[in-house]
Amino acid sequence: MTPAARLSAAIEILGAIDAQRIPAPNALKEWGTAHRFAGSGDRAAIAGLVFDVLRRRASSAWLMDADTPRARLLGMLKLERGLDADAVAALCDGGRFAPEPLTDTERAALTSRSLKDAPAHIAGDYPEWLDPQLAAVFGDERAEEAVAMASRAPLDLRVNTLKAKHEKVLASMAHLGARATPWSPWGLRIDLGADARNPGIHSEEAFIKGGVEVQDEGSQLAAWLSGAKPGEQVIDMCAGAGGKTLALAAMMQGKGRLIATDHDKRQLAPIHERLSRAGIHNADVRTPRGPDDTLSDIRESADLVVIDAPCTGTGTWRRNPDAKWRMRPGALEVRIKDQIAVLDRAASLVKPGGRIAYITCSVLPQENNEQVRTFTERQPEFTVVPPSQVASVLWDKADDFIAATLQSPEGLLMTPRRTGTDGFFVSVLRKAG
Repeated sequence: MTPAARLSAAIEILGAIDAQRIPAPNALKEWGTAHRFAGSGDRAAIAGLVFDVLRRRASSAWLMDADTPRARLLGMLKLERGLDADAVAALCDGGRFAPEPLTDTERAALTSRSLKDAPAHIAGDYPEWLDPQLAAVFGDERAEEAVAMASRAPLDLRVNTLKAKHEKVLASMAHLGARATPWSPWGLRIDLGADARNPGIHSEEAFIKGGVEVQDEGSQLAAWLSGAKPGEQVIDMCAGAGGKTLALAAMMQGKGRLIATDHDKRQLAPIHERLSRAGIHNADVRTPRGPDDTLSDIRESADLVVIDAPCTGTGTWRRNPDAKWRMRPGALEVRIKDQIAVLDRAASLVKPGGRIAYITCSVLPQENNEQVRTFTERQPEFTVVPPSQVASVLWDKADDFIAATLQSPEGLLMTPRRTGTDGFFVSVLRKAG
């Protein structure tokens, strides 16, 4: 397919997303099924265009003064891809499979309009109803923080230290452009371009042998800050597919007891194969069965309970940009109730002197600072361990890392702008005794 034909395809897919109200991956899959002539390179390039439009949806519509799939695509080509009006016009020449030529109005918008006077939610490309929440966290810098949250994410990997050494895996993946992550002692990073294809990590020898896993650096650091130690009894209450469970197991060096569970047994399905490939033998996966409590045998005996809490996922917008436009206020209310329930459940599992690591992939204060504050009011035997104290005993980059995060009395917040990771909030709470 020509570059112009790819633009036409992206406009068609964006129209389907609007009309059918379906997630972008579904729309891309349906288009690919109906257009089997498109090769893998074409599909990757078209997906890149669609996701870039979703990243810059509000600002592109503002720039073009029109909120249509075509207008948003044209605006994105200037704002995200850096094309000027002549370059855009060369692609939109009305030829076979190409978009129609630019109108005078479109050319004028691409030539003269900018985001100089755009409000924060337009410049930062997020729903207007979220502006008060983001202002509460970031203040006047919310647009800049949101722009970083709308950027493309790299592919981050975590070296499994139970099976491999960081230096050797890094060398084995040099052909993919892998480099060490800035903060995580386990991490590798592969930067991806706008039209990049999947680098095929699952076919790499290091992955097949369990030496590496896909995991954002922020998620790695969230697990790292929990401070799980060899010989401890650790419970991963919201284990899902097992990303943090695997990281916790590596920290425990295969020693101690690691229990992984989740209220949704469907989320747990991949964890068994991942644990096996990673060579983890001290993990007990507890799948929910009816109304029975999977943790009924544990009362005030856990050294550490890790809560990767159900949340709105605002911290992962750069990986799932259409999610922010589908998010509704009601979803936040539901998640807050879920978080209260899981925190109070965890409180009964921790032994005196033990701790809870409360983690979200959200930047919203209701799910982070406010949630921790109200928890300590309900459960006064728990107090927040200062983030600097948590990190200082872990690694030599702790001081610089803490300085890069946004700190509060309740915990620390990583963001794409500050730490180059997804958005993660981490709070460690210790039980008296």
